[in-house]
Amino acid sequence: MRFFAVALFFIGAASYAQTPEVPHKMHFADMTLTIRDDARREIQKDVDALTQHPRYFGIKVERAKTYFPIIEKIFEEERLPDDFKYLVLQESALISDAVSTSNAVGFWQFKDFTALEMGLRVDKDIDERMNIASATRGAARYLKKNNYLFNNWLLALQSYQMGGGGVQRSVGDKYNGVRHMEITSNTYWYIKKYLAHKIAFENSVKGEPQVKVVQYQVQSPKAMNELATELAVDEATLREYNKWARASKIPADKPYVVLIPAGQLTPEFNTLVLASTKPITTEPIQSSPRSIKLEKRDINGIPAMKAVAGETAVGLAERAGIALSDFLKYNEISIDHRVESDTYYFLKRKKTKSDQPTHSVISGDNLWIISQQYGVRMARLKRINKMTASSTLRPGDVVWLIKKKTLQEDTPEPVLSGNEVIVAVEEGAFFGWEVKPKEEISSSAPIINPEKVKTQEMIVPGKTDSVVEGNRDQGEFHLVKQGETLYAISKNYGVGVTDLLSWNDLDISTGIRPGQYLKVKGPLKASEPSRDINTTSEPKVIIHEVKSADTLYSVARQYNVTIKELMDWNKKEDLSLSLGERIKILSR
Repeated sequence: MRFFAVALFFIGAASYAQTPEVPHKMHFADMTLTIRDDARREIQKDVDALTQHPRYFGIKVERAKTYFPIIEKIFEEERLPDDFKYLVLQESALISDAVSTSNAVGFWQFKDFTALEMGLRVDKDIDERMNIASATRGAARYLKKNNYLFNNWLLALQSYQMGGGGVQRSVGDKYNGVRHMEITSNTYWYIKKYLAHKIAFENSVKGEPQVKVVQYQVQSPKAMNELATELAVDEATLREYNKWARASKIPADKPYVVLIPAGQLTPEFNTLVLASTKPITTEPIQSSPRSIKLEKRDINGIPAMKAVAGETAVGLAERAGIALSDFLKYNEISIDHRVESDTYYFLKRKKTKSDQPTHSVISGDNLWIISQQYGVRMARLKRINKMTASSTLRPGDVVWLIKKKTLQEDTPEPVLSGNEVIVAVEEGAFFGWEVKPKEEISSSAPIINPEKVKTQEMIVPGKTDSVVEGNRDQGEFHLVKQGETLYAISKNYGVGVTDLLSWNDLDISTGIRPGQYLKVKGPLKASEPSRDINTTSEPKVIIHEVKSADTLYSVARQYNVTIKELMDWNKKEDLSLSLGERIKILSR
């Protein structure tokens, strides 16, 4: 994950140092919230963590001052309560190209499928999830859509993390339409994290920003270098603030908002600085000292280092001498993670199993603590133990650290996929990194043999009055069942939602219907060798070395194979890839 954060040097940081106290009552949207003492203590800890380092807190304040005027205007146009603007700080810290491990992207941390549903363009040329104007409007629409279900903005907020369906299943309709709610220790953790952000930032984001951005609407195709010349702006700076234009060219399919920064840009403006308790001054930032003894040990065969009192995730990565994005990924934490002294943090990726078969839960345990204790990835622990977003751990519970004997198979377990969750937020973190699957999707959906389809009429999605004759050139087909979604089908077959839309001439707003046949594998290109199952030629082995931007999905697309084939050929148990890893591909 890459972070490009605003690093500003400004006087008056002392105003940020005052830690706000969590009130007994507060207003949110059109609601009054009463916060009980047990919840106040929890929320206060998060407020303290957010504000304890004036330098880093000040950076986020300045970012908010720069971008909040755009967000506020769009929320006003969409008639969304202004309070929701603090959610973007919780989701991405207002970093445009923040990417979670589950590929949620951008300011508001959209997954590609939900972004398309909300009218955003996401492809190799344009990714509007990184466009503050487009993504904010999409977030407003999603929140309003879920508020229609509950007539309760607090439940709409909760749905941003677990989906409207997840909220309905966990809460029911008992709070629909209410205007007063109590916040207790049992309130969903995501809501309490949001309240901490609102309390921490609402009195600090007033006043003029150091850097302003001007919105400029482009309505005709234009290359970024041409636009830079036209606006008399440095091209590199223009690209930095408009990473959504991935091909460095703005197309003509619709108007796009381009951000033009105005103001004095320091050389450190896009540098991620270390969180520090020192006041912000105009002096250059000093790197964190590496004089602290690096106390290391191996956990499950993985090198780990011990944190010392007062350290941050950024400081730990600096002291260990590894990239911040790698450090966060290895430990499955966010940049705002509250570091615990004497806790060990990993310097390489955790494994998918432990030498120990089980762990007995004790008071204070959570999944992350167990994951760190044994060096096993949290996603793997969830899958082995069939855990969902609502699963809780109680003292005495047994957590399996390896696959149970009854689950041992030659093939990898299917990746769980639940109701659409657009924001990937791990409990205990401020910033989204991990998908919380809701319910298992069956991988036994029938494949229609193209040879047999020859004599069948097929419904062409979106064209009910048309029929098409299937043949081998059209690839494989899936018969849509009641309740299936494009997202679930794409996961079952290891393809992208955008591929299904393209192969089947579908519009995201049209949807699918039971009884439709969907292409789930694109036709082979003329230049590519046939992979017909009847061929007798010996397969060729291709070795692909993983690059920084590679995913299993992108590698599968590159070689026209499926994700499942890649996993089988390389005996992989999950979807992870490591930089420099050598992937075997069989090609005929």
